[in-house]
Amino acid sequence: MPVLSSIRERFSEERPFAGMTVGMALHVEAKTAVLVETLAAGGAEVYITGCNPLSTQDDVSEALNTREGIHSYARRGADAEEYYAAIDRVLDARPAITIDDGMDLIHRIHTERREVLDSIIGGCEETTTGIHRLRAMARDGALAFPVIAVNDTPMKHHFDNVHGTGESSLSSIMITTNVLIAGKRIVVAGYGFCGRGLAQKARSLGARVIVTEVDPRRALEAHMDGFDVMTMDQAAPLGDIFVTTTGNMGVITERHFPNLKNGAILANAGHFNVEIDVEWLASHADSTVHRDGIDTYNIDGKAIHVLAEGRLVNLATPKGMGHPIEVMDLSFSVQALSAEFIAKHGRELAPGVHDVPSAIDEEVARLKLASLGLSIDRLTPEQETYMSSWTIGT
Repeated sequence: MPVLSSIRERFSEERPFAGMTVGMALHVEAKTAVLVETLAAGGAEVYITGCNPLSTQDDVSEALNTREGIHSYARRGADAEEYYAAIDRVLDARPAITIDDGMDLIHRIHTERREVLDSIIGGCEETTTGIHRLRAMARDGALAFPVIAVNDTPMKHHFDNVHGTGESSLSSIMITTNVLIAGKRIVVAGYGFCGRGLAQKARSLGARVIVTEVDPRRALEAHMDGFDVMTMDQAAPLGDIFVTTTGNMGVITERHFPNLKNGAILANAGHFNVEIDVEWLASHADSTVHRDGIDTYNIDGKAIHVLAEGRLVNLATPKGMGHPIEVMDLSFSVQALSAEFIAKHGRELAPGVHDVPSAIDEEVARLKLASLGLSIDRLTPEQETYMSSWTIGT
């Protein structure tokens, strides 16, 4: 992770987080550990737990606890009570900066732990689902401190979402099920950045891709990109593999299950396990077989395979490794620099959701290009004048 390593070197010298506590709820795996160590190198006392009960790598969590200034409470397979108890332990440290993936930390602060608000300068949010929840809070006037929307920056959308989610989700599906992608009909629910990445990667592997959408503009974009577009009701009897990427609930539900093929595989690449109605399957299945990363439900004589309990398929399967290292080098670099921005300027910001400063996004891109040995052109003064002027004619 050369970009994050270069940021860590600067942090070690400048110590932008000296005397500050950072509270984090992220997927606790190896790449996240590099971000945690980067913040600690910058002087932070870091307290971290998981943001998904099945995405923690226990060896990473244990290793973090051997590092000075780092405290990890994450454990793979934690039940709901343990999960929120670990979040409370992070909040007991009274963090000045929060870093979330899905907004569970911030939600807990505003609903159960409001006494922590006095210590908080601001926060950062990593993923689409968390940003949706935060914007809803801000609209209701409920968000009590500024949060940087790390997810909404171009470096996150075009690399993490498109390439990271696309490759890692398909890799996890393949390694968990051992199925061939080529020749399969893959149904991708949602054509946002994650969905389009999945659709593109699946087509490259030889799949025939169907896209379902609720946004007419995105549906038209998927059509123009060469994918079949239809409703989930129409796609249900056609698909071999279904991957949800909407961030919304009730995408594949009771009315779809009876129409699925025997052997259909259902996976979720959205943050929470609400896109596939696994509870309905569990309560209506004739029988259920549980094995590594796959729950098979027998419905009316048909086997329906659900991966990772309907949780994030790229992280929650036993061999799920999450996004590739090169992608997370970029996303966590944006995260680290956004946390530094909060440390320096958070008290100047009003409560609400704020964009990542463009200079941070560009700096990460330039550092990545330099690590790859790539150079780009720069605008001349004359070009800059031309682009910023309205008086120069055609």
